[in-house]
Amino acid sequence: MGNKAVFFDRDGIVNLKLENDYVKNIDEFIFNEDFFETFIIVKSMGFLAFLITNQQGIGKGLYTETDLQEIHTFMQNKLAERTNFTFDEISFAPNLAKENNYRRKPNPGMITEILQKYSISSGNAIMIGDSYSDILAAKNAEIRSIQISKYIYEISPNFHFQSLGELNLSLQNILMEC
Repeated sequence: MGNKAVFFDRDGIVNLKLENDYVKNIDEFIFNEDFFETFIIVKSMGFLAFLITNQQGIGKGLYTETDLQEIHTFMQNKLAERTNFTFDEISFAPNLAKENNYRRKPNPGMITEILQKYSISSGNAIMIGDSYSDILAAKNAEIRSIQISKYIYEISPNFHFQSLGELNLSLQNILMEC
């Protein structure tokens, strides 16, 4: 049977996305309240949970990898408090978009590295994201995708929901197909 996994984008899924800015410290990191239920469903069903996030702000010099680590430690601690679970691994790409690094979404590098490391087949994995680059990264890694957005991009996800709250009503059934 093997491991099963859900990949999560961070900004816009786990936490609220800042308009035209980057989350640079824990004061700017505000959880999406519906994410806690999403996370509990995923982990309660025995799935591994991975955070994959582009962090171009590091490449731009707006914050450091140490700042990012503090944010992720804060996030993991709050997840443990609220859900009794944490992410199994966090992967980030600090590169600028123009560098077209293989690990930076929409490229599949972060996903494929984790699939290989944890012996997960692409058929047993799904990505939850809100942006075009999330959905394209999933397609490039040959895994399924769930888009959380008010609109659908030209590359269609496997599933589309307006909000995490709406997704939570169907998430168990979707994951049973993995």
